[in-house]
Amino acid sequence: MSNVAQNLKKVLADLPEGVRLVAVSKFHPVEMLREAYDAGQRIFGESHVQELMQKVEQMPKDVEWHFIGHLQTNKVKYLAPFISMIHAVDTVKLLREVNKQAERCGRVIDVLLELHIAEEETKYGFSPDACRQFLESGEWRELHHVCIRGLMMMASFVDDREQIRGEMQLAADLFDELKQKYFADEPSFSERSWGMSHDYPIAIETGATLVRVGTAIFGERVY
Repeated sequence: MSNVAQNLKKVLADLPEGVRLVAVSKFHPVEMLREAYDAGQRIFGESHVQELMQKVEQMPKDVEWHFIGHLQTNKVKYLAPFISMIHAVDTVKLLREVNKQAERCGRVIDVLLELHIAEEETKYGFSPDACRQFLESGEWRELHHVCIRGLMMMASFVDDREQIRGEMQLAADLFDELKQKYFADEPSFSERSWGMSHDYPIAIETGATLVRVGTAIFGERVY
């Protein structure tokens, strides 16, 4: 068993029922993705459009591709024909563009709204209040080619586990609030995407349904 397969097995052993693994494969060669695929992994997360397009060509057709990075509106058209889920919809403008390109492809694309909770300036996303205001506006109900499946966030990259837990709990509480207020009759609004290699056990404790793990499976990235 290669390292990738062994690592994958270890991570999967940590995940309770109802939590799915997005294997974050950006910057890793296709050979490593194939090893994970052969070990049973089907969901892969990428964050660079060009790299993703190349990998799609080289990987089996039943892979579920998730786009997990910051996405520029002018790149949406390249992903629209095949992407399974876009995790980081961080502006209304981007959501409209995903809807437009999905319509052109005759598809409905699953998306997550990205929350900006971490204190770091580099993070993108809606503040909790901006997220509430956007849903309150109701415009999303007219966008028939996107399906808002839930929320995504990145916790601060710090050693303080209580800070990480607090940020994730904030996202979990907001999810519950929005679910009750706007999506009570929408079983599809069910995904909570948080947790990475260094903090996914905390993510599981705070209700994550999708964890995005790369380094713990593939090792350090090759840039």
